[in-house]
Amino acid sequence: MSDPTKLKTKQQQGFSVIGRSVPRKEDYRLLTGTAQFMDDLQIPRALHACFVRSPHAHARILSIDTDKAKSYPGVVAVFTGQDLLQWVSPARMAPPIEGLLPMEMNVLPVDKVRFDGDPVVCVVAADRYIAEDAAELVEIEYEVLPAVTDMFKGMEEGAPLVDDALHTNLVSRQTYEHGDVMSRFAEADQIVEATFSQHRQTHVPMETRGCAAVWDEGRQYLTFYIGTQVPHPMRTTLAGRLGLKETQVNVVCPDIGGAFGQKIALYREELTVAALARHLKRPVRWQEDRMENLLAASHAREDYVKTRTAVTNDGKILAMEAELFSDFGAYSFFPANYMLRVVAMLLPGMYKIQDYAYEMKVVLTNKCPAGPYRSPMAVTSWVTEGTIDAIARQLKLDPVHVRKINMLQPEDLPYRTATDELYEDITPSETLDMALKHYDYEAFRKQQKEAWEQGRYRGLGICAVVESTTYGSEFYRKAGIPGTGHEAAWVRIEPTGVINASAGVMGSGQGYETTLAQAVAEGLGVKPEDVSIHLGDTLLAPYGMGSRGSRGAVAGAGTLYLAAQEAQRKVLRIAAKLLGLKDPDRLKLQEGNVYRLIDEEWVQTDLTIVDISKTAYLNPLILPEGMDPGIEVHKTFDPPPMTYSNAVHLCEVEVDVSTGAIDIGRYLVVEDAGRLINPRIVEGQVMGATVLGIGGVLFEEVIYDENGQNLTGTLMDYMLPTACEAPNIEIVHYDTPNHRTPAGLKGMSEGGVMGAIGAVCNAVSDALSPYGIVIEKQPLTPSHIRSLLRAKEEQQ
Repeated sequence: MSDPTKLKTKQQQGFSVIGRSVPRKEDYRLLTGTAQFMDDLQIPRALHACFVRSPHAHARILSIDTDKAKSYPGVVAVFTGQDLLQWVSPARMAPPIEGLLPMEMNVLPVDKVRFDGDPVVCVVAADRYIAEDAAELVEIEYEVLPAVTDMFKGMEEGAPLVDDALHTNLVSRQTYEHGDVMSRFAEADQIVEATFSQHRQTHVPMETRGCAAVWDEGRQYLTFYIGTQVPHPMRTTLAGRLGLKETQVNVVCPDIGGAFGQKIALYREELTVAALARHLKRPVRWQEDRMENLLAASHAREDYVKTRTAVTNDGKILAMEAELFSDFGAYSFFPANYMLRVVAMLLPGMYKIQDYAYEMKVVLTNKCPAGPYRSPMAVTSWVTEGTIDAIARQLKLDPVHVRKINMLQPEDLPYRTATDELYEDITPSETLDMALKHYDYEAFRKQQKEAWEQGRYRGLGICAVVESTTYGSEFYRKAGIPGTGHEAAWVRIEPTGVINASAGVMGSGQGYETTLAQAVAEGLGVKPEDVSIHLGDTLLAPYGMGSRGSRGAVAGAGTLYLAAQEAQRKVLRIAAKLLGLKDPDRLKLQEGNVYRLIDEEWVQTDLTIVDISKTAYLNPLILPEGMDPGIEVHKTFDPPPMTYSNAVHLCEVEVDVSTGAIDIGRYLVVEDAGRLINPRIVEGQVMGATVLGIGGVLFEEVIYDENGQNLTGTLMDYMLPTACEAPNIEIVHYDTPNHRTPAGLKGMSEGGVMGAIGAVCNAVSDALSPYGIVIEKQPLTPSHIRSLLRAKEEQQ
């Protein structure tokens, strides 16, 4: 798909394994078809579950008749939400956050359904086919209620209530102000307004959700197999909802065929399967089909933002106000304010805006619940960079000029933002300058004028991205959200000198087994091929916070790197003892060999890590005084409150005004992701995220009709981009280590989404500027572009 260009990779000095594009360890089994995903697991005696789902967006459950289904041959049992109440406690989402209403949710609804696809009844049978056939025999009588399908109408007085326990559908409202916004607006030469409407999308992992629960009645012990990004938090939640001790539950993750944030929450189907395995004393499994995934897994991104910006005539921003709205769907799987708060927090972007205020509203509707999606703050960069372009349009200035006079410069760092975030070790102006130079911005503008004269509508979109990567515990404390950002890891050198290591993160395609092995190898001084990474088993791995929010590098690899460094110190102390030295100060471990500094030259000794580990385990009596046998280190690490990466995306498009089709001609990313563990994997992450963002802008959309019926329940209706639609993406590295994190790691994997949304939308606005068209709403389908053009033509 691409031929990445690497102009600059700096600051990799002093590292021998980190920074190398070693091949991915996990690819052998993934590419040879020998990986083990959920459906590949053989579970003896397992029963199969199937869920009867609501056909209505909003309806009262009047009665449920399961007799015919229960009598169907092969059916073991049929359960309703009322049945499950005796075995599962409700989920209560009620963090003490001002403006956030508490919500409670049963495992399955007992009184009314809240969206098209809501699971109502679970049929358990000898095989999946029988379960699905029997599900057709369940008879449910509903009283259909008016549905809330528009978040703005949902806030109107007298709107139907999605949650009868609340007095309103406005589940969260928060305001914030920093500086003197009113005074800055009074001083402004002009006020610039802009609006941004992002549509509902969903994750579409290649492997849908699935799980298997095995209850050991004799031991009173549950083994739960599931592809989850957060094994340990999943175990804690599962045990709590089932009334079990955490020592009675183990979560085991096989290979995961994509997650993108959809496999974080403990969903009601999964909880039902676990409860029924315990009740029936038989293994029970469930595998979601594609329609269920599109209807009822989780959705995201349905946001609307309006900005007002106070500016001077030369384009300097004095202050910004923002109104933010988000459609949260029918239920709460996490605090409703969480994701929109991050959007509001990051909205000033990489610009010097100290006078800033926002109001954010999150609304319940009769749609599939919202869930975290790769880059949950994805709309942010489009809003920020679209606002910059709006300023340039209104003041008739070059958009690059407006960016440069407002952007943070090196001398401004470290910089405390208006939302109390600390930016340090980021490179906004450097990456922008590099992108413009590499692209030859001036030459493009000349070519664009020539193209317009020929009736070709080419445009260039610029999007500067600041990406929040790893959330430390301090972030959660400040946000009032329960949780922690720390991570845990262990490294163990076995008697034969091979290394086993583990952390609490869980991979779903990111290449963790490779990058985490590189981090251990770097910290310890061995070859990465001698390190085996073990993830996804809560009995084996240490309790960590899992994978989300681009934390795999800083939290996962960073903690392992620290643990490996500590293991190396023990190895060298033993080596010093064996070599008859007083201390290990002049020793180092490299590729498993012990080197000694003699006359300023490193000289290899006869000792290797194999000799030392054998001594540590099998001859502990000769270890240094006071040292414990073996070589095993456990480590925890709490990252800074927030780490940031940054990037600049440039996207060139040509719009066919007769059809509305958009062709991406060139795409460039200048990325500062800190010290790179494995550049090839980073490039894969940047490309994948960028294509995901492009797909969301141009193709994907979850559509509900006015009654709340989901019209995009198949992949014929929900359009995904393929490799054919993915443009060539040029990637330029500009790597600046973070001085607060192990090895200078920053992390990245979501910024590509943010950059793509802003760059593509801004490029299309630029291309259609001769028509006076500004993109305010996604997706940019040919029909939408044509409707904008027709409206302009009718005005003329």
